[in-house]
Amino acid sequence: MSFYRNSIWFMNGLHQYTRKGYETSSKDFEPQDFNVSVVGRTFMITGANSGIGKATAIAIAKKGGTIHMVCRNKDRAEEAKVDIVSESGNMEVYIHIVDMSETRKVWEFAEAFKEQYHSLNVLINNAGCMVNTREVNTEGLEMNFATNAMGVYILTESLIPLLRKSRDPRVITVSSGGMLVQKLRVDDLQSEKGYFDGVMVYAQNKRQQVVLTQQWAKAYPVIHFSAMHPGWVDTPAVSASMPQFHQMMGERLRSAEQGADTVVWLALSRAAARTRSGQFFQDRAPVPAHLPLAWTHSSAEEIQSFMTQLETLARAILPDVAHHSPSTPPTV
Repeated sequence: MSFYRNSIWFMNGLHQYTRKGYETSSKDFEPQDFNVSVVGRTFMITGANSGIGKATAIAIAKKGGTIHMVCRNKDRAEEAKVDIVSESGNMEVYIHIVDMSETRKVWEFAEAFKEQYHSLNVLINNAGCMVNTREVNTEGLEMNFATNAMGVYILTESLIPLLRKSRDPRVITVSSGGMLVQKLRVDDLQSEKGYFDGVMVYAQNKRQQVVLTQQWAKAYPVIHFSAMHPGWVDTPAVSASMPQFHQMMGERLRSAEQGADTVVWLALSRAAARTRSGQFFQDRAPVPAHLPLAWTHSSAEEIQSFMTQLETLARAILPDVAHHSPSTPPTV
């Protein structure tokens, strides 16, 4: 089954996920969707110092949005801020230094942000990692899972009260079409069993993000949630974590701006706000979250187990804040 999934996914990717795929899809885009001003609206973007995150920040800043960059490296963040301000002419760009792999620090940042700021209109969960050997963070969580799943879970859940009281709130998670080859593995969320394959672990994390998006949409109907696939994009992260793939695809890879297009569309456009919450998007359109006949759907019991495990891990790491810890979305 894994061979079937991988083969179908790769063949689809050659047609849809490449630069040519974007150019084909973009012929149907509505140019007026970006005829908006978001002056006064606040956007938080994790991993905003390079690649898709930086391209997203520039595009939104050009429309007047206030940008909160959440980055791990201060020097790179400062350099990126200079570029964002220079290209957009927008001075409302702020830096927050947070390592998304450190779960407690993510929570502490979110709590401090809520104390300092009274509004957050859009959260863009863009930061991610692909570590190709099994490593754990200071809290004992596998590094990919900590960054791509728990970091996203804690940050989003912690900021939901702020989002709920803001106008037209949205949460966008940059997932990956790679998740299509993975079924949610509730019995091994942190990839402790069997051979450790960083690419497949990353794909599993991206499946986890899509399931989270679906559950959040049911739990918090006042907020518009979406996950998206940016396509195969030429970014520093792809070059570093998948050098052979990066070299093989070469000029067929999308630019960072093309990869960011759907993120920006989901964050800014009125058309995106009219779509059903909780969907998976590709090139400004909702697409299935499962390949045909791939058997990657999860049962209600599996989803319940997944959400319960996330809450249990969060409470173990943040035991002294259990009295106002993130609420658990209902499962189906």
